[in-house]
Amino acid sequence: MRSKLHVDPMNRVTTGGGRSPARLLPILCLSVLAGCAGYQVGTTSLYAPHVRTVYVPMFESESFRRNLGERLTEAVMKEIEDTTPYKVVSTPNADSTLRGRIAAESKRVVVENWYDDPRQVDVDLQVQVDWVDRNGSPIRPAQSIPLAPELLAVSGTAPLFPEIGQSVATAHQQAIQRIAQQVVGMMESPW
Repeated sequence: MRSKLHVDPMNRVTTGGGRSPARLLPILCLSVLAGCAGYQVGTTSLYAPHVRTVYVPMFESESFRRNLGERLTEAVMKEIEDTTPYKVVSTPNADSTLRGRIAAESKRVVVENWYDDPRQVDVDLQVQVDWVDRNGSPIRPAQSIPLAPELLAVSGTAPLFPEIGQSVATAHQQAIQRIAQQVVGMMESPW
């Protein structure tokens, strides 16, 4: 059986009995969108929807070095403001509280010269972080493998090269930046 060719008023040629692609396009779009109904778009899907504000008290420090807790608190607050939808507030009445404590600070010689002078030293900071909601319940997504609280410590390491004039303060600042990024990364929901 032959299909007949038709010319419509817009001078388009169609075959008889078939549907035009213009009529199928809305049906195709609706079926594609219905299949993606469970997906969320944007960065807001990465974060807890019931949290809007975060209170970050000063991080405690077990280190003898001065101002490490203050510098880490400032870096974490800046990272939260820059990369998350949360607002950092100065009141404990926020939706959530992010507490932290610098548990350990160490230096380790990696490379020495012939005279036992350090050429490269690694600076390491270990931080314990606790993120709770207003009621004191932890805001952590359920993990498939439960871990002890000691294993949820965050650590940041930065190299120190004294021969080229780098100081311990700059190495600490690099480690603090890495820790701040890891802490804010822990605030995201898993995929």
